[in-house]
Amino acid sequence: MYTPYDFNEAVSRRTEFIQDKLVSGSPVVGMAVDAGVMLFSMRHTQRKIYEIYDRQMFAALGNQSDVETIRLSAIQIAHQEGFERSPDDVTIHRLVGFALSPSIKKAFGDQLSVPWVVRAVFAELGRSPESDSFVTLNYDGEYQVLRQAAVVAGSFAAEEAMRKHLEPTPERPKLSVAIDIAARAWAAGARADRTRRSEIRPDDRDEVQAADDGEAVDSDYLNALLEDRTPEVGLLERTADGAPRFRLVPEASIREALAARL
Repeated sequence: MYTPYDFNEAVSRRTEFIQDKLVSGSPVVGMAVDAGVMLFSMRHTQRKIYEIYDRQMFAALGNQSDVETIRLSAIQIAHQEGFERSPDDVTIHRLVGFALSPSIKKAFGDQLSVPWVVRAVFAELGRSPESDSFVTLNYDGEYQVLRQAAVVAGSFAAEEAMRKHLEPTPERPKLSVAIDIAARAWAAGARADRTRRSEIRPDDRDEVQAADDGEAVDSDYLNALLEDRTPEVGLLERTADGAPRFRLVPEASIREALAARL
């Protein structure tokens, strides 16, 4: 007989399985900036930030096949909505809340299917700055709507560490300032996840303590991370005529913005 205890035990084991996979992923930071909305991350080889529709973009961490499936599904649903209804009816709330979240929640609860290994963040450029928004989507189908900033990382502890670095953020900073803030928040999340993996060595104790204490990320630590990673920034900005424009900020411009503050 399948009991409530069996269900809880199965959910616990699936959660543990997913979180073990996610902890090595590269975090993502979303911020509202003076020009629009921005997503920031760092990668080794695989691109992480993509446009979904006119006013929506997306980034995630997790199994690459799951990330790609969600990206393609979001693009397909957005274009179908835009064609059958109106481009104005395409919103990240509808994409995540009505289309993606239910299927992910169903897969997570189905003990006979493989769960999604993914955490994702969607950003949307509103008709006005006040209506800009972010939606974070978890591997169990739960999602959250946010306004000024959003983070996803390999663990909830890492996300908490990242949010501490975003709290003093001035409202709508310039892009160059936002890149520096986002990079340090990203590094704080990566450091927090690193301390929870089995690669911790005795000489990493200071790093563990810094992560546990929520210390600010210094320039040396951030520089070390930048040596073997590529920073990536996706920007949805308002143009002079009011039309949205998606672009990936050139790596040289990102490094220049960071170098000015390191």
